[in-house]
Amino acid sequence: LHYGTLMGSRACVQMAGAAWASGFLNAVLHTANTFSIPLCQGNAVEQFFCEIPQLLRLSCSDSYFRKAGVTVVSFCVACECFVFIVLSCVQIFRVVLRIPSEQGRHKVFSMCLPHLAVVSLFVITAMFAYLKPPSMSSPALELVVAVLYSVVPPTLNPLIYSMRNKEIKEALRKLIQCVVFYHS
Repeated sequence: LHYGTLMGSRACVQMAGAAWASGFLNAVLHTANTFSIPLCQGNAVEQFFCEIPQLLRLSCSDSYFRKAGVTVVSFCVACECFVFIVLSCVQIFRVVLRIPSEQGRHKVFSMCLPHLAVVSLFVITAMFAYLKPPSMSSPALELVVAVLYSVVPPTLNPLIYSMRNKEIKEALRKLIQCVVFYHS
């Protein structure tokens, strides 16, 4: 791919800088918010890692505005990143559709679509974790959702990207056949 040529090195540097800056700003806001919370219900969280919603439950003060602020900032950053990725892929697809070679188009699509699948999986599970109504809240469900968005996307990432490999596709096909025929 000629990504650097099509986008220009300046645009690539600007996009990387914007991603780093927004990630840093988001992290600073979350860290400042977390360290400013007065805890009065102990310091044990019911998760396998410290997550902001669990820390807010341990707070002495009313955490509604803090939680709303964290949710709004996180949602804005996530949406901005997702829209940016989609727009970037649309630009790539526009260029790809002008490629006369079917093999060339297939090569580019096989690189972009797995990336969109991994990003979509992470965004959807994270949105479910943070935007679900409080009536659906339970420690067991929150643990499952936390595992979904923190463990499943990174675990599936290599599998999704390796689906371009013919040997992996064949091995997966054989595995599915074994499972289907074993249960039949």
